[in-house]
Amino acid sequence: MKKINFKILALLLMGMVVLNACEKDDDEPGTTEPDEYTIVDNGNGTGTTTWKAGKTYFLDGFVFVNDGQVLTIEPGCTIKGKAGQGENASALIVARGGMIMAAGTAENPIIFTAEADDGTLAKTDRGLWGGLIILGKAQLNSTPGETQIEGIPSNEPRGLYGGSNDADNSGILKYISIRHGGTDIGEGNEINGLTLGAVGSGTIIEYIEVIANKDDGVEFFGGVPQLKYILVAYCGDDSYDYDEGFRGKGQFWCAIQDPNDGDRLGEHDGGTDPETAEPYATPTIYNATYIGRGADAGKRVITFRDNAGGHYLNSLFVEQAKGMDIENLSEDQDSYKQFQDGNLTIENNVFWNVADGTAESIFKISGPGSNEADSLAAVEAFAAYFATANNSVANPGISIDNPVPTTPQTDNLAPYIDAWFTSVSYKGAFGSDNWAAGWTKYFGGK
Repeated sequence: MKKINFKILALLLMGMVVLNACEKDDDEPGTTEPDEYTIVDNGNGTGTTTWKAGKTYFLDGFVFVNDGQVLTIEPGCTIKGKAGQGENASALIVARGGMIMAAGTAENPIIFTAEADDGTLAKTDRGLWGGLIILGKAQLNSTPGETQIEGIPSNEPRGLYGGSNDADNSGILKYISIRHGGTDIGEGNEINGLTLGAVGSGTIIEYIEVIANKDDGVEFFGGVPQLKYILVAYCGDDSYDYDEGFRGKGQFWCAIQDPNDGDRLGEHDGGTDPETAEPYATPTIYNATYIGRGADAGKRVITFRDNAGGHYLNSLFVEQAKGMDIENLSEDQDSYKQFQDGNLTIENNVFWNVADGTAESIFKISGPGSNEADSLAAVEAFAAYFATANNSVANPGISIDNPVPTTPQTDNLAPYIDAWFTSVSYKGAFGSDNWAAGWTKYFGGK
C-alpha cells in the first residue's frame, strides 16, 4: 500500500498549491483541481505552461518567462503579486526570447493585481506589488545596445533587453487590466504598470488598462511596439513615458489623471547614453485623449527632451495647467532640432483648458538655446506652428468620468499614414462608444 503524503493532501483540500515556476500546473487525473497557486521562480522560469481561467496565481517574488518558454494565460485568469520591497518585490517578467500569450476578452479580462486586492481597493491605492515587464530583442539607441531593466539585479541575465530584431515577437497582451502596482524596488525607484523594454513590432498589445500604479502607467525603453486601446488612469507619476529610441506606434491612448496626484501626461525622452544617439525616438501616435489634473495642479501635458522626437495627430488634450514644451539646448542636436527636422510634429489636435488657451502658452520652449536670439526665434517659431499645424482650441465635452465627447471633434483630420492605423472620422481615443467600459476597473469592470 502506498504511503499518503498528508501535506500535499492538506494543501489540496485547502484549494491551494505551491509550485516552483518551472513546474506545469497540469493536474494528475482524478485529483481535485485547486483554485489557487503560488508561483516561486527557482531560476528555471515558468516553463511552457498554461495558467487557467477562473484560477488565481500568486507571484512570490520575481517570476520570469525564460528564453524559449511560452506562458499562456487564459481569459478570466487572475494574477496577484505578493507584497514586498526591493529584491523581494513581486513581478512577472517576460525575458528576451520568452513569450506570453495572454488574450483575454471583454467579458473575461485577465487581471494583474495585488494580493491585498479583495475587491474593495480604491483607484488611489498604489504600490501594493510590482508590475508586468516585457523584454525583447528590438533595437535601442543606447550603448552598448542592450540594457538591464531597472529594478532587476545586475547579476540576473534574464533582465537584459535590446538587440537588432525590430520585428521581434513577445506574444499577445489583450484585454489586460493591471492594477495597484509600482512597489518600490530600491532607491525610490518603482516598477511601472506595464514596462516594454525593446519590444518588437511582432508583439500584439491591445485593450490594456493600467490603473493606480505608483510610478508611470506605460513606459517604453526603445523598440517598436505597437499599441491600440490603452487606458492609463490615476497613476502616481507620468501616464506615458518613453526613452532609448522608442519608435513604435500608438492609437486610441487615453490618460486620466488623479486630480490629487500624478506628474506629466507624457514624459518623452530621446536617449540616455548618449542622448543624441540614433535611432531617434520618433513614435507616431494618433487619437490620444489626455485628461489632466486641472489648472491648480501646475502640471504639464507633454515634455519632449533629451533629443526626443515624436508625432501626435488627431488627439484631444484637456484640463492641464501647462501645455507642451520642447527642450532647446545650446548643443546642435536636441528636441527642438528634431522639431526643425520634421521628426517632432503636433498636428490636427484639439486643446481645452490647457494653460491660458493661447498658442504661446500651450506650445512652449524650455532651455537657453545657443544664445538669446536663438531662444527667442525658437519661441516664436513654435508658437506660430500651433496654427499652421492645424491645432485648435475647442471644448470636446469630456471629463475624468466620461472621456466620450459630447461635442465630437470631427473636422480637420490628419490622414492616417499606413494600414496599421484604424481610419476613423473623429479626434481622440473615443468615438460614440466607450471601449473601456465593462472590463476595466476604472469603468466598472470586475
